[in-house]
Amino acid sequence: MLRVEDLHLTVGGDLEAVRQVSLTVGRGESLGLVGESGSGKTLTCRAVLGVLPPGVAVSRGRIALGDTDLTALDRRGWDRVRGNRIAAVFQDPASYLNPSLTVGRQLAEQLRLKRGLPRGETRAAAVALLEAMGIRRAPAVFDQYPHELSGGMLQRTLIAIAVAGRPDLLVADEATTALDPAVQAEVLDLLRQLREERGLALLLVSHDLAVVAEVCDRVAVFYAGEIVEHGPTDEVIANPRHPYTEALLRVASLGDWRRRDLEVIPGRPPELGAFSTGCRFAERCAHFTERCGTPVPLSTVDGRTVRCHRAAELALVGA
Repeated sequence: MLRVEDLHLTVGGDLEAVRQVSLTVGRGESLGLVGESGSGKTLTCRAVLGVLPPGVAVSRGRIALGDTDLTALDRRGWDRVRGNRIAAVFQDPASYLNPSLTVGRQLAEQLRLKRGLPRGETRAAAVALLEAMGIRRAPAVFDQYPHELSGGMLQRTLIAIAVAGRPDLLVADEATTALDPAVQAEVLDLLRQLREERGLALLLVSHDLAVVAEVCDRVAVFYAGEIVEHGPTDEVIANPRHPYTEALLRVASLGDWRRRDLEVIPGRPPELGAFSTGCRFAERCAHFTERCGTPVPLSTVDGRTVRCHRAAELALVGA
């Protein structure tokens, strides 16, 4: 469904923010993107959506949705793709809804524009879609304004707007971050249901490894603009092959609710555009050797791709 091939993104024309990113997402499949802030996850998703910030551009690579080359689309082409074949939901849904319009009117407009429904049919279709998203009293909610709804209901409404055009791919960028655990679990169940019932492909960005473990079939671990490990989620979490993945799992401590000490990964990521011939994680890695200063090709270890010279020899401990 989605194929990203050797994607490079530059800032200001010469500072490389993302390099050599390749990934795929199949119909009904979910892929999680994880990593520290600034690692390139959201920029990659924005490239997929065709909404890169000013000054950021695709300098190399290809992004395809089915047989459509997204990197070759003009504005009119993107208008045909967004909402119909690809859609997105983000953190803080209230920021993406017009506070002066009822949520029902905003959903009905999407149904009219993306599915071509006559005005007389949009209310009934919108109410049915809100009900499908698990919203109780959907006819009443249709006439409410964003400020009258809870965070969970707003996120469900935003998901309803996103899927109104029956897209093939949904990009969810930190879509559950601001929600309390109970509501978060409900939204994750909704995303899982949409995948199963509609064959929706899901590209999910999250800082929460527990969310990725719950929802995603595969996970791609980003560090300093590169994917350093990519494979089945349960295998990556149980048996990480890259030291950065192991460090992320260690500081997250999945399932260890008794832990009180806050752990961190020593050091900091390289500055944007900083050039390194070797591993970008080397200065923070406890397994550093001189070989880590030489170019690091992607290798296949235990059925996954890893960017580490020592991936096959290190015995790392997962969550």
